Amino acid sequence: MSEIKIQDLYDLQETIAAKLFEGLTYPWEALPKIGAFILELGASLSEDEYDKVGEDVWIAKSAKVFDSAYIHGPAIIGKEAEVRHCAFIRGNAIVGEGAVVGNSTELKNVVLFNKVQVPHYNYVGDSILGYKAHMGAGSITSNVKSDKKLVKVHTPEGDIKTGIKKFGAMVGDNVEVGCGSILNPGTVVGRASNIYPLSSVRGVVPAHAIYKKQGEIAQKYDD
Repeated sequence: MSEIKIQDLYDLQETIAAKLFEGLTYPWEALPKIGAFILELGASLSEDEYDKVGEDVWIAKSAKVFDSAYIHGPAIIGKEAEVRHCAFIRGNAIVGEGAVVGNSTELKNVVLFNKVQVPHYNYVGDSILGYKAHMGAGSITSNVKSDKKLVKVHTPEGDIKTGIKKFGAMVGDNVEVGCGSILNPGTVVGRASNIYPLSSVRGVVPAHAIYKKQGEIAQKYDD
């Protein structure tokens, strides 16, 4: 089977949400559990390091949140994170340490690992972004199929039924998503891969690959 299991995609030492994935095989299995997990984790956070703001929103004292940003709980904003002008966090969101949520970016039911960057006009919904993943300006996750049917993950070995209606993308560690790209429902992008700008991506992109367009994926090679 393609390398799409949790251990294939993510370094769990680079997220406050490591326990969310315990006992799971595929990362999308965590999506329905994010909200309840945040409530449990938030209640355990140190008051010396985190402020509870409003209803079920925990913000690290070292994080920088612009006054114009909107955060709806449950949500956790990690240490040294930055939530910029007019960011819209709709709830069920974990923003990792040192992560950047940029101008007019919208988040909903997501886990952003440490050092993730979604800095310019991004929509990320029902998705998990790994350590140091970066989404270029205007790139988004599309999280609902046009026919509203349950999402399947299309792998070279066959489809995997997820049983989930809302499922954006599972993006591995150190992935670069080019500007203006769309990650269609059920997309999985392997570690350290690059997505060309203006791409429409579906299915599984292998690790250490360059996605140029549908049907054209090159493998990266060390110089």
